[in-house]
Amino acid sequence: MSVVITGGERTLTYNPTKITLDDGTDLVHTSRGGDLESVWAGDLGDLYVEVTHLGDGPRGGELVLVVPDRDLVAIGDLYDPAPTQVAPAWPVTIDLVLGLMTATTTVETSHGAIDRERLEAFHQELLAHLHGGSLHG
Repeated sequence: MSVVITGGERTLTYNPTKITLDDGTDLVHTSRGGDLESVWAGDLGDLYVEVTHLGDGPRGGELVLVVPDRDLVAIGDLYDPAPTQVAPAWPVTIDLVLGLMTATTTVETSHGAIDRERLEAFHQELLAHLHGGSLHG
């Protein structure tokens, strides 16, 4: 899964654990051998973007891309419609993602685009699993 964001002067390619700028710069979280600790922000010419590591999901080191002017958040592998197990940090990470969104934000995932309502329901499913409920309803 990749999302390409093109601004007036630069392009950024989002993948769940690596962001690549058009000058060849890679942004990778430290848990995966990169230099990114928590956040990187940049201007693609006429488009502001943020890349953050809000916490680990199913794989660890997942990155979140926020493009405010396009009301877009890319979360890659942080959304999994059929997870088999849930680490305690995962629902916390999703909660932080929800705080970056508006009611109309488009959420790009490795499984396609979803809306805020679906991400909120997924968050509740993860919490239920951690607290002894069924993962799939």
